Amino acid sequence: MSELREILGVRHPILLGAFGGLSSISLTAAVSDAGGLGAYGLYGYDGERIRTTAAALREATDQPFALNIWLPTGDEVDPGPQHTVFAQALEPFYEAVGVDVPARPERYLPTLDEQLEAIWDAAPAVLSVVFGVPSTDVVEEAHRRGIRVVGSATTVAEAVALDAAGVDAIIASGSEAAGHRVSFLRSAADSLVGTFALVPQVADAVSVPVIAAGGIADRRGVAAAFALGADGVQVGTAFLATSQSAASDAHRAAIRETAADASVLTRAMSGRLARGARNRAVRAIEASGTIAPFPMQNWLTGRFRAAAGEQNLGELQSLWLGQSAPLAVLDDATAVFDELVAGLPGRFDGLSDRQG
Repeated sequence: MSELREILGVRHPILLGAFGGLSSISLTAAVSDAGGLGAYGLYGYDGERIRTTAAALREATDQPFALNIWLPTGDEVDPGPQHTVFAQALEPFYEAVGVDVPARPERYLPTLDEQLEAIWDAAPAVLSVVFGVPSTDVVEEAHRRGIRVVGSATTVAEAVALDAAGVDAIIASGSEAAGHRVSFLRSAADSLVGTFALVPQVADAVSVPVIAAGGIADRRGVAAAFALGADGVQVGTAFLATSQSAASDAHRAAIRETAADASVLTRAMSGRLARGARNRAVRAIEASGTIAPFPMQNWLTGRFRAAAGEQNLGELQSLWLGQSAPLAVLDDATAVFDELVAGLPGRFDGLSDRQG
């Protein structure tokens, strides 16, 4: 635990999950100011928006924070003629929120190079990556600039690959977690390992600190994670339910109303497997059998999801939430953080910092 705190430059080894599309300046700053590592998801952000976001974060907090990006996996599709076909299949959802069927864009996502160039300029304390292993050049450049690199693994093999690449810490993301399954060596459907099984095996297999994620929402989950060999925890859903997050009121309500066995893994909203509530949009898209590949589906549904969020229409949003959702009962991010700190080693007999 001490090593992880030193690596990240924080007082407490508690990390905020990086929400693609749902991150907020206020929530990131609140977690950093409380002594943890706030994080901000940059999915889909171009260079200019990254620089603007980083500047806003620096105005909001003088503490360390992480910026998170998705690494390309090589199977992403570019805009093409099929865009129109898939867009028309979603026309009822556009009509429901009062927006036009979107025309084909020049690109769905900015390039990795564009994002990295902006991140180097922003110089966050931590660069976190999902969906892959950062290249040697990326790790070396980050370290040259004093930026720590954290990767995410859903299997032991993925954790070993990240360790070999020289990352500074590894997030072991159990299948209970909200949002996208960030698997990259095998399909997400074939990489569904629960947190309780994943964390100790990753801790035994790698040489860097391990951060447990998935199903952790209160002091009990924190204590369990450290007992399993974790050096820190990453928490998403409990923070997403707070007033500081960018979630809509309908989304926060869904978090508190969705039972652990009622969340689902679906490709409906993005084309990649993700955990959330099965609302009207998910049910209808799954029933249609028409789901575009990533990132086309994510871009297309994003056009009505954004409008639905503004109109607080939960049935047409991506209601990402984990299996610990019923435990997300606190409305304030600082209160959530204090609850998590109460589970750290030193407050529980028999728990100690991981050795080795």
